[in-house]
Amino acid sequence: MPAEFKDYYEVLGVARDASGEEIKKAFRKLARKYHPDVAKDKITGEAKFKEINEANEVLSDPEKRRKYDQLGANWNHPERQPTPPQGGFRGGYEDASEVRFDGTGFSDFFEQFFGSRGRPSDGFGRPRADGMGGETFAQRGYDIEGDILVTLDEILHGSTRTIHLQRADPRTGQSVMQTLRVKIPPGVRESQLIRLAGKGQAGIGGGDSGNLYLRVKFAQHPDFRVRGADLYYDLDLAPWEAVLGATVNMPTLDGTVSLKIPAGTVAEQQLRLRQKGLPTSDGTRGDLYAVVSIQVPAHLTPEQRVLWGQLATKSTFNPRQPS
Repeated sequence: MPAEFKDYYEVLGVARDASGEEIKKAFRKLARKYHPDVAKDKITGEAKFKEINEANEVLSDPEKRRKYDQLGANWNHPERQPTPPQGGFRGGYEDASEVRFDGTGFSDFFEQFFGSRGRPSDGFGRPRADGMGGETFAQRGYDIEGDILVTLDEILHGSTRTIHLQRADPRTGQSVMQTLRVKIPPGVRESQLIRLAGKGQAGIGGGDSGNLYLRVKFAQHPDFRVRGADLYYDLDLAPWEAVLGATVNMPTLDGTVSLKIPAGTVAEQQLRLRQKGLPTSDGTRGDLYAVVSIQVPAHLTPEQRVLWGQLATKSTFNPRQPS
């Protein structure tokens, strides 16, 4: 069954010639609306959030976006389909294109054109005694790869996911659906492979089954950026908060906290919240950095304009004068 086409521009509500910044803004706006933590309808919100993440995964990556744009109206023509690798395997590797995942957070369309697919195993066939003095040909089944979308909450706490894997049985040619439970360990990393031993294609002639590998992809968060185990958050401050100091509320993965802003804080300054990032390999957590951005009011009342004028008259500060 051909994969259903996904119009990623329509999902994000942007034009096909949208800039990277416009795509980023559209994603953040929609992600905040449909994030499972805030959506009124959790089930619908989660599904929409995954769809938004998938669209952003493609359109925010120049190479993936170029490939997507090239698909165009002829996306489902045979010549557009991925070409399976050629090699010394038994002609059954083409079956990898029939692998279907459900519950990984990505659509069939994404998996077919931008994700990982079944891959040849390193286990070639080998003779095997048949118990009657003869030999049969035993062959290990191929490994299967797929992508799994993981949220920051899952990275922090870990989780167990249920996925469904549909593929052709190499012995009968019939479609087989299998339900699998996947353990997402706390502190999992981007591009890490989660292995489900023996859950790939079944072997032939007594050969071992291949493995299933799920490649971790982080679901982009509307507020936080990930760098290793550290998180980064863009914190907007009013000019007077930066100059005089303030205490502001700030989101973290553990809930809202109060952050003290020192007087004289400048733009791009990073304020660190220790142990508020993601888990590390040694059992501790990374840090959360608030990256300061100073915003100015877009509109002023006549009274406010007078007050700003008085400040300009009395202040001796000159940002263009060398300190």
